[in-house]
Order: sequence, then structure tokens, then C-alpha cells
Amino acid sequence: MPTPVVLVAGLHASARTATVDRFLADHPGAVAIHHDLCEVTSGRVERVVRDASGVQDLAEVRLAHGCVTCTVREDLLPQLIRHAATASLLVVDLWDSVEPRSVAEALNCEEAREVLRLTCVLTALRTEHLPVDITRGERLSETGRGAASGDRRYLAEVLARQVEYATALVLHGGDEEGLDLARALLTHLAPITPVFTESLPDVTGTALRTRELAERVDPATALLPCDAQTGEVTTIVWRRLRPLHPARLFEAVDQLVTESVRSRGRFWLATRPERLLAWDAVAGALSIEDTGPWLAALPEASWDLISPARRMAASLDWTDLLGDRIQHLVFTGPDLDRDRIHTLLDSCLLTPAEAVCGSHVWAGYDDPFAPVLGLEEIV
Repeated sequence: MPTPVVLVAGLHASARTATVDRFLADHPGAVAIHHDLCEVTSGRVERVVRDASGVQDLAEVRLAHGCVTCTVREDLLPQLIRHAATASLLVVDLWDSVEPRSVAEALNCEEAREVLRLTCVLTALRTEHLPVDITRGERLSETGRGAASGDRRYLAEVLARQVEYATALVLHGGDEEGLDLARALLTHLAPITPVFTESLPDVTGTALRTRELAERVDPATALLPCDAQTGEVTTIVWRRLRPLHPARLFEAVDQLVTESVRSRGRFWLATRPERLLAWDAVAGALSIEDTGPWLAALPEASWDLISPARRMAASLDWTDLLGDRIQHLVFTGPDLDRDRIHTLLDSCLLTPAEAVCGSHVWAGYDDPFAPVLGLEEIV
């Protein structure tokens, strides 16, 4: 049977190390592999292989291109395959700013399929740092944690992705009050993901499917949180059918992203009725992306090529008039004002009079999002 592999991710190195140590202690014969990416931009990476007794191998790895993808393809994967024959468990101790999705998907290859099985993606967190770091607006490069040359990602953005992609979360440290706050925050950011404090999940079971992991977070199929209030943490859901006026939404963006800690979802603009747009914001930084056509915009003959998860998500939102087109945005933060956010977003929708004019009129609206989406202005 293929050797189980667990990915341990997280910005908080001490929490990751404590988690890896626990796996090594609990699973005799387990081996952990870590790549220190401090100097990855110059093509230099330090690889550490250890087990419960200590470091077994320490080596400098030279890469033709300094990036995480190259590290995984050229060194991590061969190391995992090499140790699979003798290890009871393989633990990948990811560098601070590495997002586990890219590694999980890189391991899902023909070369590894017969000898490795990914069983868990775990993100380890410091209880006291989580509520602070999820609000930090610095770029990784400003904190010395960039994973490649020109890494423009934000610290809070990476933390959010590490939390939301994981199949398990573990909290380290903190007093009772801190643990309550951290648990509440994780309940809103990743409502279906189990959170561990005193123990670790079983990592010897069946293999995970990376396609299903992706569908949990991809905009068209994401399992978004519901309306909720837990202590001081609030999640607000906004769902509407009418299209958004691009200019009015653009004017409201700053207020929407600065009043919440985390917001995400899918939406559509009147000027782009065929395109499913993704909203992804954390700590005041917003990313808007065109993720492709709505299912309703595709020929019915092509639906068999669409994943079951995508078809299921579309069916839940389907209306006779609009198909699966919907405004579905979710905002999380401390003590958010639901009425204010709903009122602000509702003011960005087309009015009933504008809505009945049809897409031939909507196409003439000013679209400030055109440069952001990398598309030509619609005139």
C-alpha cells in the first residue's frame, strides 16, 4: 500500500515544528522533510530530513529556478519517493509562506501515485497570533517570508488560504480566552474543518482527492460560510439575483474590504453577464478574477464535461431567468453591521428600471473593473 503523506503548513513556524514533532513521536518510523526557503530567490535551498531521534540528513539543494514549484518537482518529490519504502509516515514540513494546495497538486502525479498517498493537509497555528495575523496588511516580502523572487502576496492572504484549504487545523498555545477567540474565528473562516488542540487527526487513512480539495475553495463551487455570530466574530451573507452596476460597485469597494477582515464569493456585473467573477479579500487587500463562464452561458451539450460539484453548485442557485448567475458574497469580521453592508451592496445593484433595459444597454455602462480583469473596455 502507498505510504501515507501529511502536509503540515502554516505561517507560524513554532506551531508547525511542534506538530511535526508530535507526528514523529506518535508514529514510529515516520520521517519529516523540510525545505528552508530563506535563500530560494538565489537558487539555494536547505533540505532537512529528520525522524524522532533527530536530523538524519542535511543538504544544500541548488535549483535552476528559485521557486516553490521547482523545489517540489526537483527535490521534495524524489525525496518522498526515496523514503517511502522504509517510512511508516512521511511528514512534509512546509516553509512558512508555502500554500499547501500547490504542493498537494504537485504530488498528484503518475510518478508518485503507486508509492505515495496524501492523507491529510494540516495547518498549524499559534493561538495568540492568528487573530492578529489575519488582519495584517504587509506583503510577505516586507516580512522576509517571500517564497520566490517578486512574491507580491500579502501575509494575511496566505494565512487565509492555508486555513481554508486544510482538511484539519491545530492550535498551539494561548490561554482559555485566546483559544475561544481563535476557535470562533476558525469556525467562520473554515466552518467544516475540524480544529484540534489536545490531539492530532488520524493520518493513516484513505487518500485525499486533490480535485475535491480544490472544489472546496474554488469560487464556482466553494463551500462558503453561513450567516453567523460567535462572540465578537460575525459572518454576513449577501445573496441577490439582479446584476451589479460596475461603476457603483467600484466606488463601494474600499468600504466593503476595509470594514471586514475576510470576504469572498462569486458575483456578476451587468457589463459581463456571461462571466463568473471571484471576489477574494483579506486584511484590506482585494483580488477580483474572471474565472470563466457561468454554466448557463455554456451550450447544454458541454455540461457533461463539467464536474459534478460544479453542476451541483449551479443547480442550487438555478433560476429559470438567470440560470446559475447570482451575487453571493460573504463577509467576516468583528461586530459587523449587517444592515449597513446589505444596504451598501444593494445600492450597487441595477435598479428595477435599469434591469429591464437588457444586456444591450448594460454593455454601454462604464466598467472600471476592465483594467483589473485584464480585459478591454466595453464600449
